[in-house]
Amino acid sequence: REFLQAARDLCDEHGAILIFDEVQTGIGRTGSLFAYQHFGITPDIMTLAKGLGGGVPIGATLSTERIFTGWQRGSHGATFGGNSLACRAALTVLDLIANDDFLRNVHAQSERLIAGLRDIATRHPVITSVNGIGLMIGADCGQAAPELSAEALKHGLLLNTAGGTKLRLVPPLTFTDADSDEAIARLNRTFDAWAASKAAS
Repeated sequence: REFLQAARDLCDEHGAILIFDEVQTGIGRTGSLFAYQHFGITPDIMTLAKGLGGGVPIGATLSTERIFTGWQRGSHGATFGGNSLACRAALTVLDLIANDDFLRNVHAQSERLIAGLRDIATRHPVITSVNGIGLMIGADCGQAAPELSAEALKHGLLLNTAGGTKLRLVPPLTFTDADSDEAIARLNRTFDAWAASKAAS
């Protein structure tokens, strides 16, 4: 919050435009429609894509009314801009996200997964921290993260790493209790197998 507030203050002081890239974090990923809403810092421009179309390719740029002043019809062109299929998909996604129960479930699954990872960390100190917001979760595992990612694949769990040191969990926003429990069980097997392989070598 302090970093974002400092960025907002500097932009205001110098007449600069504050742009937030919400391509990954927007459209419910963090448990609110947009990630910036958690921090109370409003950007001048925001970019969206990925989750907006629910799998159908689409991108969008939003701005405040002040920034948008001066853009007239035809100021910006795009070969596929306004594609009716992509726009219909986006409207359907936004209708789904607007349901309070949907976002409550994102929060519930986030808490479930973070608690599961923290429980694993009590037995596997290779996890030095677990943090996240909504269904964008990271478990810091240092240089072991790539090995753990490869081990997870053997247990039917597809994970990648962020920065090479953090296991990154970004499950579907439609995750259920059963899905979270299954993911945690597979994570347990992953860490147990990895630790056993290290003990044997």
